[in-house]
Amino acid sequence: MARQIEKLAESLEKLKELQEKDYFGIKSGDLSRVHRERLIKNGFLREVLKGWYVPISPFEQQGDSTSWHLSYWRFCARYLRDRYAEDYCLSPEQSLLLHIGNQTVPSQLMVRSTKGNNLPTPLLFGTSLFVLRSPLDKKVVIKEWNGLRLVSLPFALVHSSPSLFTEQPTDARSALLMISDASDLLHVLLEGGNSVIAGKLAGAYRNMGNNSMAEAIMKTMKSAGYDVREHDPFGEVTGLIFNFREPSPYVNRIRLMWHSMRLDVINEFPASPGIPIHPGEYIEQIERLYTTDAYHSLSIERYSVTPELIERVRTGEWDVLGNEADKKHRDALAARGYWQSFNAVKGSIRKVLAGENPGRVAETDHGSWYTELFAPSVAAGLLKATDLAGYRNHQVYISQSRHTPLGVIGVRDTMPLLFDLLKEEQNASVRAVLGHFFFVYIHPYMDGNGRLGRFLMNVMLSSGGYPWTVIPVQERNIYMDSLEQASTNHNIKPFARFLAKLTGSSLKGLPAAGIEFNN
Repeated sequence: MARQIEKLAESLEKLKELQEKDYFGIKSGDLSRVHRERLIKNGFLREVLKGWYVPISPFEQQGDSTSWHLSYWRFCARYLRDRYAEDYCLSPEQSLLLHIGNQTVPSQLMVRSTKGNNLPTPLLFGTSLFVLRSPLDKKVVIKEWNGLRLVSLPFALVHSSPSLFTEQPTDARSALLMISDASDLLHVLLEGGNSVIAGKLAGAYRNMGNNSMAEAIMKTMKSAGYDVREHDPFGEVTGLIFNFREPSPYVNRIRLMWHSMRLDVINEFPASPGIPIHPGEYIEQIERLYTTDAYHSLSIERYSVTPELIERVRTGEWDVLGNEADKKHRDALAARGYWQSFNAVKGSIRKVLAGENPGRVAETDHGSWYTELFAPSVAAGLLKATDLAGYRNHQVYISQSRHTPLGVIGVRDTMPLLFDLLKEEQNASVRAVLGHFFFVYIHPYMDGNGRLGRFLMNVMLSSGGYPWTVIPVQERNIYMDSLEQASTNHNIKPFARFLAKLTGSSLKGLPAAGIEFNN
């Protein structure tokens, strides 16, 4: 047995060397057959297609796609470079999405190459590659993103399918906002004599209120002898005032998503009861729900907690410093952190009920909710106090999700925006639903985002007098699937409908399915 462990360690060392080279697409030739077979047998490698593998966690359960989604873009980058060298680029539509920071794993990645076979190549978990045999435009500017060859953003805008503007208007508008000068587009338009597309782009900018960009495109194309007819590819005007000087694609995209989603939330949610006349009674109702809320919220995150453990934490019969069993017990640490954070959230709700702007309260207090959530782990020596200082400094991934949370720069760009949106929003249900959704969409912390998102949701619900709403662990799949729909397809309706049903039950004093209230 000791010898087997030693051999596995040797193979893992080889795998580590490859990962340090950023090899997340691993070829057969990168490892000897002995190392490769040993890693596959012990659950550290998974075959994607013949001769190609990705590293996985040995603790991943059957059907868990997390490691694949984590490795997806880097796998594709290495596979495509190995297969096609510099004779490929991603499609204009996919290039555009990556330029604006939308890293959602596509069902099918469209690629162009003179060596393409015009056939889909199946990958893992329902994803595939489709390499279209197509000559590459020698005039196109190629931009590299994490090892992948993208066409430039102006080229992507000019050559994307017209359906982009009607089926993915948020992405299209986000891309248009990134173009700072009409000359960037005009260079591509004039090179190809794209008069019809010029009219479409001019109409798109006019739709967004940027008349100067629209006029520059129209006048330049006409002066070059082209017959250009302006038309609006969007059809609908958002009514949103766009900031064409905002350099962050993440800020533009989230502001657009918020605006496009808010009416769907309002249409799904019951009317606000209004701020309660007796705030003390409202807080007492929250306190009576603590055990139920903690059990379900922690269980959603796969912690194994019982009402008895939660009560022991609440009554102080838990000692992280003196009790060795509690000190080492992951679930007890999580339960204690939840109790401390819950109390901090109650303090925030008191401020909201006293008339303070809920977005401003959340902006000021959410750091304390996070600190309290993990303070027991610091006391137990499992985390350093510096680990709780501010937002994350590394990329994170969400289990089983095609959505890739924003990178470190994106987090710092968008968290101030999120609180600005909460401060500006007049509808409490929108604050609750979109506050929760965008918090977990951005994923600002290395851990605890789901719990904090639910805390944020309930603080925003209190701003409309809605009762504290518990999301039952029995409906975890519905909850997570509706968040996935909003993240990957920009469809907020399932999530809004799900929360509206739970909140509606709470308004009537009825427990949601699967919940027994512990009073």
